[in-house]
Formats: sequence, structure tokens, C-alpha cells
Amino acid sequence: MQSESDQSQVAVQQWEQIETPNCDLHPIIDIEQINPLKHQGLHLEKAQRMAEFFSLLGDANRLRLLSILAKQELCVCDLAQILEMSESAVSHQLRVLRTMRLVSYQKQGRKVYYRLQDHHVLELYQAVAEHLDEE
Repeated sequence: MQSESDQSQVAVQQWEQIETPNCDLHPIIDIEQINPLKHQGLHLEKAQRMAEFFSLLGDANRLRLLSILAKQELCVCDLAQILEMSESAVSHQLRVLRTMRLVSYQKQGRKVYYRLQDHHVLELYQAVAEHLDEE
């Protein structure tokens, strides 16, 4: 009788045999099909910038900040109260988000109010939230 891990390993090997494409089976490359795609993929520099952008969104506190700012422009002290974080921690996260041009700010008297930079940030946030709700 096989152990559970042995059974899992066999299942993975069988799946890989079925699902893994193998160019050895089709050695003829269709140049007309692939040439147009060579120039449609991301250039390395842009892919690196996008990866950096998405890595910044990999922080739960930054996403929580964006979720609140997607609803309303607020100051650091209000954001800290809502998110139950220190003002220092909120300021630090906002600084990171500002560096990547995800949020902007406006001074009103002694307070500084933060908001999402533009509609692209809001649309990105809403698209990801909607995608996760579909699961």
C-alpha cells in the first residue's frame, strides 16, 4: 500500500505528463504565429517596474489604507484610528504609497489629507477586490 505522499507524487507525475507542453513533440515552429507576439510582450524594464509596483501592494496594511482611501480622503490621524495603527506606522505606509504615486496629499491648515492618486489606482483596487469576491 502506497503512503499518501507517494500517491500525491504519482498524481503529480501523471499530471505533468499530460499537462506539460513538450516542444520535442512539435519541433516545427510557426514563425508567422510567434513573430507578431515578440513585440507584444512586456519589455524587461517595464516588467521589473510592474513587479516592484505589485510587490508594494503585497502588504496587508497598505491594502487596508487603499481600501479606506478608495472611499474617502482622510488625514493620518483618522486613518490611524480607523485601522487601529499608530500614526507613525500609517505615515510610513503612506510615504511608501506616495513614492509609487498611488496616493497624493493636500494640506488644509495644519492637517494633511491623503487620497488615491487617480482613477487608475481606484480601478485597480476595485478590480482585484471584485476578482477575489468571485472565488
